[in-house]
Amino acid sequence: MLLRQNRGREVFLLKRDPAKFHIYTFGCQMNQADSDIMTTLLRNEGYLPASSEDDAGIILLNTCAVRENAVERIEHRLQHLKGLKRKDPGLLVGLSGCVPQYRREKLFDDFPVIDFLAGPDAYRSLPSLIAEAASGCRRVSSLEFDISETYVGVAPSRNDSLSAFVPVMRGCNNMCAFCVVPFTRGRERSHPFGSIINEVREISERGIREITLLGQNVNSYRDPETGMDFPQLLDAVSREVPELRIRFTTSHPKDMSRSLAETIASRTNICNHIHLPVQSGSTRMLGRMNRGHTIEEYRAKIDMIRAMIPGISFSTDIIAGFCGESEDDHRKTLELMRDIRFDSAFMFYYSVRPGTLAASTMQDDVSEEVKKRRLQEIIDIQSALSADLHHEAVGTVVEVLAETESRRSSGQLMGRTETNRVVVFDRGSSSPGDLLMVKITGSTSATLTGESLPNY
Repeated sequence: MLLRQNRGREVFLLKRDPAKFHIYTFGCQMNQADSDIMTTLLRNEGYLPASSEDDAGIILLNTCAVRENAVERIEHRLQHLKGLKRKDPGLLVGLSGCVPQYRREKLFDDFPVIDFLAGPDAYRSLPSLIAEAASGCRRVSSLEFDISETYVGVAPSRNDSLSAFVPVMRGCNNMCAFCVVPFTRGRERSHPFGSIINEVREISERGIREITLLGQNVNSYRDPETGMDFPQLLDAVSREVPELRIRFTTSHPKDMSRSLAETIASRTNICNHIHLPVQSGSTRMLGRMNRGHTIEEYRAKIDMIRAMIPGISFSTDIIAGFCGESEDDHRKTLELMRDIRFDSAFMFYYSVRPGTLAASTMQDDVSEEVKKRRLQEIIDIQSALSADLHHEAVGTVVEVLAETESRRSSGQLMGRTETNRVVVFDRGSSSPGDLLMVKITGSTSATLTGESLPNY
């Protein structure tokens, strides 16, 4: 710790350790999984995680480019780091993930605070990038996609959480008109079946209670050696670790299959929840978005799944104000929401992502005022739907995996049902990690409240 005089007062400054790093993760679960991979790769080279940015000599921003607001948050963080670096020129700042792949070397000109860049397929180069940055050389890793890179053999560093993400594939072959993922993560490539089974087995041995299988479109999974598809993988994982809860995300509606629903229905440790992004309730808009299905096909798949798995819950993604969206298209989205009754939704208004099909071939012709109004109408309906669904759960008894203490009181625990609903309940003699039955006694649009039934 350093000591300096400041107008007669002693001020203590934390000394940054050049061998310690701190990672800020932006975006989706895949980015969090990538941060765990980067942590392992850096630790293997002798670097250590810092307790916070205050004592880190290396700060990494693992970035997301899917939404404009995510990029804006990253830019604000870079401005903050600019101030830190002015006080401590030895601080190294790196950007990894989708934004470097998306905006490339131009970032060096836009943000002089950045010392090095690494795309999603170049995390193995991080130690050499850091070493060169420390010697004063600003450098970018190769930003070419590596179709063979799945980070097999890199065991992700995981904290003491009770849940873990397990990537089963990387990249995306869908060319949705609004989406940058194919341009930031490249083509689809699936992890070998054996490496996934080994990873979930190791996770189980560590005491983790729940895993989520990850992919931009898990329904497209194909084992590179045997051709095994995702329902077969999901069934095998479920049988390998029967004591763990199994979740997965994300599914594309056009690839959602009866065999996947059959697998969920047949295995009790696979959670009864599916995230199935619809984006719009209008078939015309789905065509403009290049989604590969109609709204009638989407509704039919929802009906099929509900018939096979009573009580299953659905969440979704919805975009307001995509190019060419009319008031009638918007009305159809609201109508779909009321009919399907999603448990929850990620809701956004459209923002142009340079490089996408929409950016190059369509006019962003819905005004921001109209986008915001339509988005608010979507949010209002979803809030009401969530509140109604939660109210209907009052009086039922549900299985809950206790995850953490409640933010408001150490006398309460927070957990989730298998349908992915958040429940806060008096802990009694229970602890995080316990799987227990809870009677639901109250609700809001976001949370259920209840009381544990230890002898149920």
